[in-house]
Amino acid sequence: MNAPDAGQRMTPERMIPMGRLHGAFGVRGEVKLESYADPQRAIARYLPWTLRDARGNERLCEGAKVREGGKGLIATLPGIEDRDAADALRGTEILVPRSALPPPAPGEYYWVDLEGLRVANLEGADFGVVSHLFDNGANLVLVARGERERMIPFVQPDFVRGVDFDAGLVTVDWDAEF
Repeated sequence: MNAPDAGQRMTPERMIPMGRLHGAFGVRGEVKLESYADPQRAIARYLPWTLRDARGNERLCEGAKVREGGKGLIATLPGIEDRDAADALRGTEILVPRSALPPPAPGEYYWVDLEGLRVANLEGADFGVVSHLFDNGANLVLVARGERERMIPFVQPDFVRGVDFDAGLVTVDWDAEF
């Protein structure tokens, strides 16, 4: 996935992934739902959703209902009434407008807002832009892509010294040779 350009980075109507559908649950058209919200059930606060299938086709989904199942979340979607229709949604992304999310707390960031920011170390070496972040279980990792890819632990203030949205810059304490 390419990092967005600076014009896309903070655009309020930018659509961001909030979850994914994982196929049928039962025979009545319910679907298994993976939520990226915290807590997971909070995904229901961001209705309506935009559903994007593997081909990139999008459609608006209003009136979805979410409940907790034994092993995760289950969703009921309007117009999906049987197992075959639910299973056809396997892999479908759930998107919401970035503007639907509440403001992050001071010192916290939405990963999507960091994507596309330039990354430089304390000496001014340019590491490229934030491609994405991921959680390796121990901590978050910022992936910067420039002349090469660098993976930098997103640990403040040890490695990530500052995030300046106005300047479009993440400053890191990281050796340019590493």
